[in-house]
Amino acid sequence: MARPRFITLEGGEGAGKSTQIQQLAQKLRERGEVVCVTREPGGAPGAEAIRQLLVTGETTRWSPKSEALLHFAARAEHLDRTVRPALERGEWVISDRFVDSTMAYQGPGVGAEFINELKALVVGGDMPALTLILDLPVETGLARARSRQGQDNSAEDRYERMGTEFHEGLRQAFLNIAKNEPERCVVIDASGTEDEVAAAIWKTAENRLLS
Repeated sequence: MARPRFITLEGGEGAGKSTQIQQLAQKLRERGEVVCVTREPGGAPGAEAIRQLLVTGETTRWSPKSEALLHFAARAEHLDRTVRPALERGEWVISDRFVDSTMAYQGPGVGAEFINELKALVVGGDMPALTLILDLPVETGLARARSRQGQDNSAEDRYERMGTEFHEGLRQAFLNIAKNEPERCVVIDASGTEDEVAAAIWKTAENRLLS
């Protein structure tokens, strides 16, 4: 069962999710809503600790199965300590990534069935009502991501350092998820300006959740 005030943003590296989440949250706050902005991996103290194991270090540091399990361990903390309590308080929750990222990133290594079994155990019925998949060409996204990393001196670049073939597969995986779940997922062209993308996101949110 989808949670009506739960929105997730998905997409490849450099798609602009973090920026667009802030814009969407501001729009909702202007309507008088209380908004919890969060992220995965992370969003709770234990989950943030696991995040550092996943987004730093060598690209081959984890086996596919170990990596998927770490993501779901972080997700369990995130749901229990942040997402579910906020939804129970009547807040909107907007998350930068959720379970679709694990399917797209780790699914090819472990298989969709493995991911879906973990999803059933950890997420249960707490799926978002709306998932916005920000789509843009791989080279454009990676260039944006590398520019961002250069600006903030962050070492959280493990996924950005994976090969172009990996990222092309990732893009296609997100598009396949959107195709298979059109009642939940909407693909947003993220190659436009920040304001153009924000306008498309807000129009979708209004039509899907606020009308």
